[in-house]
Amino acid sequence: MDIIDLGVGDPDLPTPPKIIEEMIRAVQDPANHHYPSYSGMEDFKAAIAEWYVERFSVGLDPETEVMALIGAKEGIAHISLAFIDPGDLALIPTPAYPVYNIGTIFAGGKPYLLPLVKENGFLPDLASIPGEVARKAKLIWLNYPNNPTAAVADVDFFKAVVDFAHTNEVMVCHDVTYSEIAFDGYRPMSLLEVEGAKDIGIEFHSLSKSFNMTGWRIGFAMGNKEAIRGLSLIKSNVDSGLFQAIQMAGIKALRANRVCISEINKIYARRRDIMVKGLRDAGFKVIPPKATFYLWVPVPHPYTSVDLATRLLTEVGVVVTPGNGFGFPGEGYIRLALTQDEKRLLEATERIKGIRL
Repeated sequence: MDIIDLGVGDPDLPTPPKIIEEMIRAVQDPANHHYPSYSGMEDFKAAIAEWYVERFSVGLDPETEVMALIGAKEGIAHISLAFIDPGDLALIPTPAYPVYNIGTIFAGGKPYLLPLVKENGFLPDLASIPGEVARKAKLIWLNYPNNPTAAVADVDFFKAVVDFAHTNEVMVCHDVTYSEIAFDGYRPMSLLEVEGAKDIGIEFHSLSKSFNMTGWRIGFAMGNKEAIRGLSLIKSNVDSGLFQAIQMAGIKALRANRVCISEINKIYARRRDIMVKGLRDAGFKVIPPKATFYLWVPVPHPYTSVDLATRLLTEVGVVVTPGNGFGFPGEGYIRLALTQDEKRLLEATERIKGIRL
């Protein structure tokens, strides 16, 4: 069967040519063939800090408040080893990227799950967290724009998070890897834009989604200097840093980002509109997302998430991700990734229309 895979969040678009050209040049320089710095090249960290000022109006000290990562996932997994002792609590949203939960478990911590539901805009309900739990928690995880729900958060929510963190002495770990994939004039914000956020917060970012560089494994962490220092201590014992040639390509990306990202977002916006229309024509209730390249689609009664995903695969050859794979509140949804070209997405919608719901 000819399979159309809308399951994995791996961009099908190529890395922009200028970034590839810089990588070719850098990889041919013998100076880049040695062990890199654990925390990242000074020039790469400076480029990250410059980009944060340009993009979010957030000032960062490249030496103490920025570090390179071998992809954001690596830093997300390792931060728990730095700050979670066996038995410590971490506040984990669900449904969510699984590494927040798994990293906590690997460190011996105990996840306290925060359900993300439609009625609350897929934001965690901070007021529902028992006081005793909030006081014991070491970390709280956030991810906006969100995977898998495509939800976004506003400044009032982030201010509430910062207040919560200060009150309860909780570190905020914000995965902001989808901040550059946004539509219709919407501009996602950084947690660090909120006054006092840098006292308690660290953000994880990546060039994977913004510049179609998933296989390159290049990311970075920014924020509280003690959080950066703790993460650096872990990394110095488990890896040997990010290949310098990749960092140099990352500098090129960060300093030439505007045109690339704008063109990429235009492509995703067209794909979003094709899929939203096609799914609505097929009988699904779909809300067009403001950001990310995901659609979070309610499953019609009486299907479960797995039931519908199974039918779509076995009957029409379309792969989607069952929502419950991201956590129990994801039951009743499927996630579709806009990581196929327009022709294939149109074909996918035609196939889906052929199923009688």
